[in-house]
Amino acid sequence: MSPILRHVFTAILFTLLITLIMIGITMAAFPLDNWSLIIDRTIYDVPFLVFVLGVPTVAGSIIGVTTGWYWRQRLQRVSKHLDEIAKGQKISTDDEAYKELDKIQHYMEQIQEKIRIQTENAQRLVTERANEREKSLQEVVVQERNRLARELHDSVSQQLFAASMMMSAINESNPPDDASIKQQLQMVEKMIHQSQLEMRALLLHLRPVALKGKSLQEGVEELLVELTQKVPMEIDWKVEALTLDKGVEDQLFRILQESVSNTLRHAKASSFHVMLIERDETVIMRVVDDGIGFDMEQVKTSSYGLQNMRERAFEVGGTFKIISLPDKGTRLEVKVPSFRKEGESND
Repeated sequence: MSPILRHVFTAILFTLLITLIMIGITMAAFPLDNWSLIIDRTIYDVPFLVFVLGVPTVAGSIIGVTTGWYWRQRLQRVSKHLDEIAKGQKISTDDEAYKELDKIQHYMEQIQEKIRIQTENAQRLVTERANEREKSLQEVVVQERNRLARELHDSVSQQLFAASMMMSAINESNPPDDASIKQQLQMVEKMIHQSQLEMRALLLHLRPVALKGKSLQEGVEELLVELTQKVPMEIDWKVEALTLDKGVEDQLFRILQESVSNTLRHAKASSFHVMLIERDETVIMRVVDDGIGFDMEQVKTSSYGLQNMRERAFEVGGTFKIISLPDKGTRLEVKVPSFRKEGESND
């Protein structure tokens, strides 16, 4: 809207307002007995309609134009000083326009602060909802993993155990005379034994990801004790009590699970050693087996399990190192910096 139109619009508004006020005052001061005589009525020799309509029109126009001119001048001064500030020129702090700019800046800061608070509240709500959805999803996943683990343990695992016992009894108590058949039965027994190891590795993967309120030391020891009861393998460990962040504990525990799973499925090892200690503000986890090992070059880029463990170590700022040679076993080592809070100590 142009400045002229704004002045005209302001004048019209003031004219209508003053006209209504004048009509009210006039009718109260000079009441008419008959409204049909309104055209002939005069007030101090001035026709009534001219008095009621003319005076407000003139007064409204004057007030409207004056008001419009006043605000236009103020806006022009503010605009001028804004332009001076943009050009790097200094203005007096006592200037009226400077005070107006200071008020505008104050109002803008208040608006920006309200917008910032509203944005933070919106982001917090979105984060809380995302966490709630993730937590609900994790609970569903954990429940389903537990259900599947129970079913596999109660059905397939038990059947494999029964088949293994039957094959062992056949091969030991009543072996066939035919050498080829005897060899085939021994191969079947080995296959069943390997399937049992595969099943135990699978059940290990289906265990809950989190330590469920246990410390890392408790979780590791519980896992290894359970392993000694189910796997014909010499297992020993040295695990110290550590004070670590929950996220670091979970990642180290999952790396150990993955390592145990790989050993059960592929290593054909007879011994398994785990060490979890802290030295010089560094947590060291070392896993060693005496299995068949593997060629590092062949599995460097193709092993999902190794890549997964490496990413878990990197995620907590650690290093991942694995050494293996055919028929020489495998050694895995993870080192993670330990950031202990002041006042905490490692017993």
